[in-house]
Amino acid sequence: METFKLEIVTPEGVIFSGDVRSAQFPGSEGELGVLPRHASLITLLKTGVIEIVDGDGSKDIVAINWGYLKIEENKVSVLADGAVHVYGSDQSAIAASLAKAKELISSMSSDTATYASTLARIESASR
Repeated sequence: METFKLEIVTPEGVIFSGDVRSAQFPGSEGELGVLPRHASLITLLKTGVIEIVDGDGSKDIVAINWGYLKIEENKVSVLADGAVHVYGSDQSAIAASLAKAKELISSMSSDTATYASTLARIESASR
């Protein structure tokens, strides 16, 4: 299956980098899905969750507070103010990542509906 390069970067460094099949982003105007060879685009991202389908078919999630998305034909870059990659090989690592993600989202979102829906997506995607 065709893939594209996805890189998520914060001021602290690279949060995620890899070849992915697809990704869904919390765009400022609504959810934005990206597949290989997507049209070029630059847009603003709002607080939410980036859902990633890796090249091997596994799924990842990254919580962000806000940022910018740049799409090129075979490369997608996210420049985020803050991000947490929710992952781990055991439940304690996943729980620690979830706690960091919840803290990041709660620090940025004054909209309780956005906050609640983002937390629900983080928790359901991490199962």
